[in-house]
Amino acid sequence: MTDLALLAAAASAPSRLDPVQLFLDADIVVQVVMAGLLAASVWVWTIIVSFRMRIGAIRRRCASFEEDFWHADQPEKLITAQRIKSTPSAAVASEGFVEFTKSTAIKGFDHEATRERIARTMESQASFESDSLAGRLGFLATTGAVAPFVGLFGTVWGIMNSFFQIGQQQNSSLAVVAPGISEALFATAIGLFAAIPAVIAYNYYSGRVNALEAHLLRFSDRYHAHLSRALETK
Repeated sequence: MTDLALLAAAASAPSRLDPVQLFLDADIVVQVVMAGLLAASVWVWTIIVSFRMRIGAIRRRCASFEEDFWHADQPEKLITAQRIKSTPSAAVASEGFVEFTKSTAIKGFDHEATRERIARTMESQASFESDSLAGRLGFLATTGAVAPFVGLFGTVWGIMNSFFQIGQQQNSSLAVVAPGISEALFATAIGLFAAIPAVIAYNYYSGRVNALEAHLLRFSDRYHAHLSRALETK
């Protein structure tokens, strides 16, 4: 390539990075990597927004149910099928009350064994509710761990392709290498773009789920005390 050609190429070069053009000019393998990472990023943000709305709604329903539950003369009547499905606190209370009813229906039942079964049943339901809520967080964890390496794969492939072009053109000029390297590095940038919010959201929402589980366990302890007092009359 002559000096005149190099000057012409420099003059026609873009003055700033164009992400769309970088994607279009990239090798097909790098394009597949970029497209996959962009799709993962879209799904990550979908989970982030939907999970925020979901956990907020659950906490509000739990607070409303528990407020009514502790002020009711017969709180068990508030445990309806609809609330069991939508409100973790109601599901925990339902499991405890069902076990209480079954155990006290046995002639000569053991009070201590009944207390133990009620406690274990409600603790198990509290864990189930939190595990069910945290199910979609697994994708955030996977994306946060894997996306940078997927982007790095695209970068390595793009750089290998740039060196191949050097060999083909018998020219090691920066004007020959730079475009391919820029396209390759763009894959790593997209990988980080997908991974960083995924890691932040996973850590944040894992804490929220753990806090909800702790809240459900405290609720189950309080209801267990209520049922234990009721056992004394049996």
